[in-house]
Amino acid sequence: MKKTTLAALAVVALTSMSAFAADTSKLVLPGDITLEQATRVIEAAKAKAKQTDTLMNIAVVDAGGNLKAFARMEGAFLGSVDISIGKAKTARLFNMPTKDLGALAQVGQPLYGIEVTNRGLVIFGGGELLRDKSGTIIGAVGVSGSSVENDMAVAQAGAAGL
Repeated sequence: MKKTTLAALAVVALTSMSAFAADTSKLVLPGDITLEQATRVIEAAKAKAKQTDTLMNIAVVDAGGNLKAFARMEGAFLGSVDISIGKAKTARLFNMPTKDLGALAQVGQPLYGIEVTNRGLVIFGGGELLRDKSGTIIGAVGVSGSSVENDMAVAQAGAAGL
């Protein structure tokens, strides 16, 4: 092929790719949380954390359990980063708040030992599902950095902020 033909093909290909990349609406799956929604969840959770005078790590995962957004408040425990992400993933993987899964995972209960599966689950409170207006699960929020009760309150506030 001639150099001019190759150059023309390259221009067409790059133009097509940049047009697709500019229209990201084609990449958003129905039933998945958007970045705007995830940001609202984090802002609502941060507001509750400030109200309760706590420092939190806040993670939001999408419908597939993949990290969508994260915030670490200044001074929040570094060790709680992974815990917050783990809580969000755990809630989404099992479609229930982590507190509920934890109750089912106690000695003598039907899911005893589940926390060692799936590369480690977090089975104490602070992970909540995120649902759209129709009730479809679109993700989950996980919060860690304080007591379990405070983590749950902040996660629930984040979910309510959606």
